[in-house]
Amino acid sequence: MATNDTFILRAGLAGKMSVYRDIEIEPSKSLYRFAEAIVTAFGFDFDHAFGFYSGLKPATMMRTLPQYELFADMGDARPGVAGVKKTRVAQAFPEIGHTMMFLFDYGDDWYFRVSLKAKGTKLAKVRYPRVVATRGDAPPQYPDPDDIDEEDGPTYGINPLTGEKIWIRR
Repeated sequence: MATNDTFILRAGLAGKMSVYRDIEIEPSKSLYRFAEAIVTAFGFDFDHAFGFYSGLKPATMMRTLPQYELFADMGDARPGVAGVKKTRVAQAFPEIGHTMMFLFDYGDDWYFRVSLKAKGTKLAKVRYPRVVATRGDAPPQYPDPDDIDEEDGPTYGINPLTGEKIWIRR
């Protein structure tokens, strides 16, 4: 891979694939840096743990390898799970069309389907990563407390360590 290559990856909000951001990044950058770019592109605060998963559905994502999680960098990895700080984008997305699920915030469960769409060429005097295409308005990361109905009841998430479904009281 040439040092002047870039990758263009589409991060689409799972369940609302019409809401997406195309992000151009150097393939040598870490998944940590790419995760930060995705979260920032959607206007979210980069303040929660996250991971990239080969399983493309919540029910299977914790069972399919490879997986890359921030927890692994923190010394709390499950067997076979790699970290995000030393894993390069090119390693996780080896070919055009390769897709992974990006899960941000294991409590609120923001799922993004991420695919390598194209390869590009680095331009002089351009900072990467950068958003090269946007479609749809991103939802708020945190709903307005006045809009939350007290009777909404519990929601469910996935325990990142065991892959089991867990009850989350909000």
